Parts: sequence; C-alpha cells; structure tokens
Amino acid sequence: MGALLLVALIRWQTTLSFLGRYLIYSQAPQSADIILVLAGDFYGPRVLKAAELAKQGYAPLVLISGGPYDHGTEGDYAIAFLATHGYSKRSFESFGHNARSTIEEAIALRRELRRRHVKRVILVTSDFHSRRSAIVFRLFCPGIDFISVPGAEPYFHADRWWMDNHSRALFYSEWTKIFGTILMAYPKDLIGRLLGS
Repeated sequence: MGALLLVALIRWQTTLSFLGRYLIYSQAPQSADIILVLAGDFYGPRVLKAAELAKQGYAPLVLISGGPYDHGTEGDYAIAFLATHGYSKRSFESFGHNARSTIEEAIALRRELRRRHVKRVILVTSDFHSRRSAIVFRLFCPGIDFISVPGAEPYFHADRWWMDNHSRALFYSEWTKIFGTILMAYPKDLIGRLLGS
C-alpha cells in the first residue's frame, strides 16, 4: 500500500512539474527583423536577455514595450538601465502604450510592427509568461513569425511551483489567462464542440 501511495505521489509531482514547465516556451533564437520586449520588466531578465540577443547579432533593434512610468515610459527606463550595464542606447527604442493586458499589448503593437514591415520577431518576456505571450501574439498579430526566447525568471520554480507562494500565484494566473485567451479567441468553435454541433 505504501509503495502504491509513493508511485501516486511521484506521478502527481511529475504531472504538476510538467504543467509548470509547459508555461515556459523557449525556442532557439533565429535572425529576426526586431527583438520585442514585452512590458512588465524594465530592469531585469527580459531586457537583459533582449540586450544580449541584440549584442549577438540576432536583430538590429530591440523595441521595448511598456506603459507610462514616472515621467516617461517603461521602455525609457529600461534603455537607461541597459546603458548603465554597458549596452549602447542606439540598439534600443521605446514603444509606449496604455495596454493593461497582454492581449491589449499585442493589439497596440500590431500596427507598429506592420508599419515597420516586420516579418519575424524575437519575442522576449519572462519565462513563466512565454507560452501565453506566444499564443496571444500569434492570434492577434497574424502574418508575423514570432520566436519565443524568454528571460529566466529567478522567482518562478516551474518544477516545484506548488511549493512557494510566488510560483503558485504565477502558475494559477498564467493558466487561467491561457484558458481565457483561448475562450476569447475561439468561442464559437469551442462552444460548438462542447455541444457536439
């Protein structure tokens, strides 16, 4: 009986770990027209990851998305932060907006990416946010190839997310929003399948 309980416990941990790791969608970087950093982190893993990708020559420009902050935008502060870490300001541009969700951010950026005639984008966000971001940007910015290359988030532990409050909160938030995005994008199709029509 104890052996069966142990096997069940191991399987549950494996399943929970898989669900945590699934949120992280990381692809090999490829040459792109632009590197896009999503809002929400102007002095941490996202912007540093994007700066390194630009330094390695994957794209000629990093566009940093973000809302208003203090007397500028998140992007303005990110560029200043990167300059203090030895990166050239010429490699970065800020794109300000008032989006309050990833979907609103994708819609705000869609016109800008089209204006720049962008065909391929390296999409940089925090690792726990990368799966949902890739889904959202592919849904709301059709015709653009998005390559997901997230920055490592030190406070999200995908393999044991249920063991700390911060990881647990991020896990539930991301999974809830993934389901919300899918329901928002495909309501008729999903409802038809559920009703068997």
